[in-house]
Amino acid sequence: MAFLGIDIGTSGCKALVLAPNGEILATDTSTYDFDRPQFGWTEQDPKVWIEGARASVASVLKKVPADRIAAVGLSGQMHGFTPLDADGQVLRPAILWNDQRNAAEAADIVMMAGGPDALLGLTNNDMLTGYTAGKILWMQRNEPALFERVAHALNPKDYLRYILTGEFATEVSDASGTGLFDVRRREWSWDLLDKLPLDAGMLPTCHESDVVSGQVSRSGADLFGLKPGTPVIGGGGDSVIQTLGTSVVRPGVVQTTIGTGGIIAAALTAPTDNPGGRLQVFCNVAPDLWHCMGVSLNAGASLAWLARLLGTGGDYAALVARAAEVPPGSEGLLFLPYLNGERCPYPDATARGAFIGLTGRHDARHMTRAVMEGIVFAFYDMYQLMAGMGIEKTLIKASGGGARSDLWRQMQADVFGCPVVTTLGAAEGGAFGAALLTGVARGAWTDVAEAATVCRDLSKQAPDARAGKVYGRAFDVYAGLYQVLRPSFDAIREYQTDRTETAA
Repeated sequence: MAFLGIDIGTSGCKALVLAPNGEILATDTSTYDFDRPQFGWTEQDPKVWIEGARASVASVLKKVPADRIAAVGLSGQMHGFTPLDADGQVLRPAILWNDQRNAAEAADIVMMAGGPDALLGLTNNDMLTGYTAGKILWMQRNEPALFERVAHALNPKDYLRYILTGEFATEVSDASGTGLFDVRRREWSWDLLDKLPLDAGMLPTCHESDVVSGQVSRSGADLFGLKPGTPVIGGGGDSVIQTLGTSVVRPGVVQTTIGTGGIIAAALTAPTDNPGGRLQVFCNVAPDLWHCMGVSLNAGASLAWLARLLGTGGDYAALVARAAEVPPGSEGLLFLPYLNGERCPYPDATARGAFIGLTGRHDARHMTRAVMEGIVFAFYDMYQLMAGMGIEKTLIKASGGGARSDLWRQMQADVFGCPVVTTLGAAEGGAFGAALLTGVARGAWTDVAEAATVCRDLSKQAPDARAGKVYGRAFDVYAGLYQVLRPSFDAIREYQTDRTETAA
């Protein structure tokens, strides 16, 4: 018996096969790109997901035969909009999570709901531009003839489910990221849908994440080389289900993910109120858990920017090694990592990056360390919102590409004042979490807590009290900089806009 997890990512599809003892039996990733038809737009032809999934699944099935696969679990990029007609045919390229075209529609949905507080009362989340709801409304307004043919609105992983099983279905974690879901009741927000000019019938049936939502059909079996009738479970949105892959399934444990952006997440035992909607509170992949996270647009992307600036040719190891020559606090140099605007804790597209405290003594080593520290400070800034909701931190599970750096993990331990560990499977992302959840659904583990025990620790770093004191003083300065500089950010935005118009 083995469990297959498939993760439909933005840049590739990963398939992973997991044994009941937690051993990864096979894994493979097929890569693809996304389209940028206009500035701020990101789209993908769903065909690339299916072809990527077929290639990855074919690769792992060479090592683990299909008759050993007990069930399939799905994960995928959240917030996307895949419109299908009544025959299940894709009507246009999917609009992705990082598409920015629907800011006006997102703002209008807030007003239709009765204002920000009313919306929070209905869903416990703000309506972010990235959410699916605004994309649906955008298509209705801007492609009305095509929109009249929309019969089904699916997230990316749920389109894969349809191709595999013929079922139109989703689960609670991905549904939470549409902006149309009542996370307190774990069902579609019918009250919100009544206020919007959208047909609720286009939304798929919603299950708990570990529920079998279909079986591999004959056509799905022919496409993917799986046995007909193989159960397919609900699965989970990637940002949520990958916390299972790092065993973040109980209060007090926090996950940090340093990828292009940065995510800090924790499990909740109740759908805690989300004041101001500055965090995201979603349903978790276990029916008695919820998920709280803050998302920064600037993490690894900031270090990549500095690497390009310094001309290091992508040699991050050498860059970080030199940063380690500088003491904690970068000798008074601070970095605000708002190179692409920010989402949390400050939802502000006009925010800009900044070095503060530069002197003639500072060099590239100090700048590198300050960038790395600034990203960790951004995590801690988001955690302050979580702390206000009663979320504790006794342990951090580090994941993402940044977790490979001993220095970056130590910075987190020192800033947060608690141990930081890495775990087996964390690098495999949503596919590992989907395979684990599949094992829960098929009885290999009694619940997600037992499944999480296979995520054994690979490394552990303890906080250094002396470094923590330095970082405490530095963070006090960092935490006040956004409010001080915000008027300058607005003025810079006006200046940049005026200059662009003049140049045109």
